[in-house]
Amino acid sequence: MRRDLALLEEQGALRRVHGGAAAVADRHVIEPTYTERTIIRHQAKAQLARVAAGLLKNGQTVVIDIGTTAVAVAQAIPRGFTGTVITPSLPVAVELADRPGITVLVAGGRVRAGDLACSNAHAKAFFADIYADIALLGSGGVDAQAGLTDYHFDEVDVRRTIIANSARSYILADSSKLGQVAPYRVCEFSAVDGLITDQNTDPAVAAAIEETGGVVLSARPSA
Repeated sequence: MRRDLALLEEQGALRRVHGGAAAVADRHVIEPTYTERTIIRHQAKAQLARVAAGLLKNGQTVVIDIGTTAVAVAQAIPRGFTGTVITPSLPVAVELADRPGITVLVAGGRVRAGDLACSNAHAKAFFADIYADIALLGSGGVDAQAGLTDYHFDEVDVRRTIIANSARSYILADSSKLGQVAPYRVCEFSAVDGLITDQNTDPAVAAAIEETGGVVLSARPSA
């Protein structure tokens, strides 16, 4: 029973409490298509992407994860940035491929339609040999109790490997993802250094992150 509960919690299906478990299913959501997500909260993603890009310093090795917000971060990186960007996202790689100061490395593995994200054991093995200065992580849901969750099981282990091998890691999530729970658990907030979001920060999520020593970086709306 304990093993079953641990597995279900790992997948984000419930959370363990003293004496049993509590459901989190009422906060589960269905992921919109990639095309829909390029439109949803586009301005908020652009705002938080500028905050994320502002953390980068020349010479760094940077991991940019998958998703429309990750692509927004790639677009927000200043043209003068020099360094190495490593990604499991083909759209992120395409966005940065013509930058003369950036070396772009792409993970191998199975390519998922829509996000064009690389995953499975090949991608995990690739990132096991990468030590990044900073990782900017995609998200399916970010919840005060469930932590960081995702929609795609094959990509969970890849993201965990990225987190384990990065000096600093930050979740990218506009406010529509805060308080939401995707089917598969990636990690607790204690595994990352913080959250980058738009100006509509969820107080419960912010408190949970800060309790683990993390920071919440909120974008200001454009003037």
